Amino acid sequence: MEKSKVYFCKEITPENVVKIYQALGKELPGKVAVKVHSGEEGNQNYLRPEFMIPMVKYVNGTIVECNAAYGGERNTTEKHLKTIERHGWNKYFDVDLLDENGPDISVPVIGGKHLKEDFLGKDIEKYDSMLVISHFKGHPMGGYGGALKQLSIGCASSEGKSWIHSAGTNKDQYTVWDNLPPQNDFLESMAEAASAVVKYFNGNMAFINVMCNMSVDCDCCAVAEDPCMKDIGILASLDPIAIDQACIDFVKKSNDPGKEHFLERVTSRNGEHTIEAAHKLGFGNREYELIEIR
Repeated sequence: MEKSKVYFCKEITPENVVKIYQALGKELPGKVAVKVHSGEEGNQNYLRPEFMIPMVKYVNGTIVECNAAYGGERNTTEKHLKTIERHGWNKYFDVDLLDENGPDISVPVIGGKHLKEDFLGKDIEKYDSMLVISHFKGHPMGGYGGALKQLSIGCASSEGKSWIHSAGTNKDQYTVWDNLPPQNDFLESMAEAASAVVKYFNGNMAFINVMCNMSVDCDCCAVAEDPCMKDIGILASLDPIAIDQACIDFVKKSNDPGKEHFLERVTSRNGEHTIEAAHKLGFGNREYELIEIR
């Protein structure tokens, strides 16, 4: 398989997000969903809406999110909409909570070991393409969070998130945590769900990972550790597997003393297995050409 192109810009600014997107040479057609993480109440590390303004305006996009599947301020539509308002998202953008109106839609998973279908919020049917903007950081369960997590857990409805976490055995957010599957089954289920979303948009996708505020904890954590590494930069690609692999490689090659703490979180959860499983499903490539944008 030919190497995927991953673009990199060291200076993290809203304007450079647009610049690196332009380097992709991809015009997203029709109505564009911009998938972000709205940030759990109390979290200090998530990407703020102000940072997104130039990019979202450039693609004339709508911010999209889905309800969570764990306790907090985002696991019901009512609470999540209030959190979105408190965090200022709808001050700047049209915001669509994809699973607000139900029922979920089911999209097929081709070649999955655990999932035969993925459950997405019904409103995803409004969109012709998707720009996935991910804050690259650690994650308590997946080891790390990037484009593949945004595609899988991020795009899934609340019930869909439970379905992925349970490796396709439970859609109830209140009982799913009582009987979790082996870790690799969960990671492989994330890869499978990600593949379904990529297939759904049929090439009309682009991915941006922002390597800043790199805590070992996710933006879904109300109480998260402060960042343990210095900011690295912005990456963009048309390949969600390559962009996540490039981010992991940036951490590994860093001389930042905090990288050992970050990598402990990744390795203790076998986080790179999600990338391995995604590569085996064939919707992207771990081999990439890194192109720096100045």
